Amino acid sequence: MEFHSINPYNGEQVGQYTALTSIELENILDKSAEVFKTWSREPLSVRTGLIKKAAEVLRENVEDYAQMITSEMGKPISESRAEVNKCAWVCDYYAENAETFLAPEVIETDAEQSFVRHDPIGTVFAVMPWNFPFWQVFRFAAPTLTAGNTGLLKHAPNVFGCAEMIEDVFTKAGYPEGVFQNLIVHHDQTEKIIAHDAVKAVTLTGSEMAGSAVAQIAGKYIKKSLLELGGNNSFIVLEDADIDKAVKTAVSARMLNCGQSCIAAKRFILLESVYDEFVEKFTKAVREIKKGDTTDDATQVGPLARKDLADQLNRQVKESISQGATLLAGGKQDNCFHEPTILGNIKPGMAAFDEETFGPLAAIIKAKNIEEAFSLSEQSKYGLGVSVFTRDTSKAVEFASRVTDGAFFVNELVKSDPRLPFGGNKRSGYGRELAKDGMMEFINKKVVYVKG
Repeated sequence: MEFHSINPYNGEQVGQYTALTSIELENILDKSAEVFKTWSREPLSVRTGLIKKAAEVLRENVEDYAQMITSEMGKPISESRAEVNKCAWVCDYYAENAETFLAPEVIETDAEQSFVRHDPIGTVFAVMPWNFPFWQVFRFAAPTLTAGNTGLLKHAPNVFGCAEMIEDVFTKAGYPEGVFQNLIVHHDQTEKIIAHDAVKAVTLTGSEMAGSAVAQIAGKYIKKSLLELGGNNSFIVLEDADIDKAVKTAVSARMLNCGQSCIAAKRFILLESVYDEFVEKFTKAVREIKKGDTTDDATQVGPLARKDLADQLNRQVKESISQGATLLAGGKQDNCFHEPTILGNIKPGMAAFDEETFGPLAAIIKAKNIEEAFSLSEQSKYGLGVSVFTRDTSKAVEFASRVTDGAFFVNELVKSDPRLPFGGNKRSGYGRELAKDGMMEFINKKVVYVKG
């Protein structure tokens, strides 16, 4: 089987890749298990030194990696550079903190000694998406490999060039052969991989449908799974908010990566008293976004990664309008490109309210008061994150307990940070990445009890 990655901006082929044969795949899986035996016994200082070196490789080659990201999935080049540098940051973070995170936890009992060791579990299989083709992989790989596990990557077919470069990062950094391996495979090989004795856990970032399928397979073979799925984040603007600040943040929160982000703000819930001012200023700002050549440093929004994704977004726009929404800006599609779009008068039951919109579409919703605003926010099957804008930060924090999402940001867009646990609730998945929690996901918490 052949895979082709196509530049969504100009339609040119970026690369062609041949799927692994069954024998090649089996050999890689066996190798991962064999290498784990020695890699897991390497001193932690060796593993932290290597992940630190991986950060150096990323920074030294940022332009090459950024060019591949932009070519394969259409992200503006400035955002691609930022993504690579963020990967270096997460590598540095675990190089600096792994010793503390993995230290034995002493627990006082009637034993002479009793403590919990934090040991690696084996090979972790990662199924990763195309929207942040480097970042999604490194936020899994940095803690997982540093903890002493080995890793297998099955990336999205349209970013197989990025996948090969990521494997090369670890090679250049000096990792032993087999610690991190890239798999050029179709998704129909997923069950075979998860079922293999080498694989002890699977982590997936992707759609709700993909997460459900992988979780079922993992459950069948009694393998741990971590799922980071879709989101339909709300962006709540209260009556005392700094509107100019809220608008500036809102543009980034919705349009970064051309809106192709699970944690992007999608539903903008505005109190009546600030509705008109916010909509006027937000619409003006969105219309001024620079579109164009994704290799131009000044470009802010490019195409979506594939035409079918643009088609899906356009369907949601048209369907919402037919249900009573008002088109305030944008709305047009040209192949992979979809104009940054704003829909007003959005209500529950409309596609733009109920569904995850993976692209540059902002759904504007009016709320009578703060209670209704948070009630509307909760009307979603997803639970990834909420942003609230207000000058009364104490009052906002009081509402954190009413939010079922995995993140609650005040006067800031929802974002991932190596220092903070990241993950969702409800249909947004389960488990946590990043921070200490991310390292503990694929650890054997082993009790040691010694009686004299």
